[in-house]
Amino acid sequence: MGAITEVSDASFQAEVIDASTPVLVDFWAPWCGPCKMVAPVLEEIGSEQGDALKIVKLNIDDNQQTAAQYGVMSIPTLILFKAGQPAKQVVGALPKKRLESELELTAS
Repeated sequence: MGAITEVSDASFQAEVIDASTPVLVDFWAPWCGPCKMVAPVLEEIGSEQGDALKIVKLNIDDNQQTAAQYGVMSIPTLILFKAGQPAKQVVGALPKKRLESELELTAS
């Protein structure tokens, strides 16, 4: 695994809510500079986490319903879903170590 996939309002339920593993959702937009800064960090985390974590991106310009549903006001917003529920949320582009710490992704 490890590859980051795009999700939409239509596929969010199946890809995130119904997922059997934790899912980290990157709420982003193509015009967002900090979103571009966090993308390689997420790819690195995704390859390190493997099958233990699924990472998906949701373009808020094209999928406003889901962004509104989770109260996304600024981007990038990262929300970690566990068992279909939002467990952790981080707003802004953070360095990798801080992001892992905030989301509690470090191996315990």
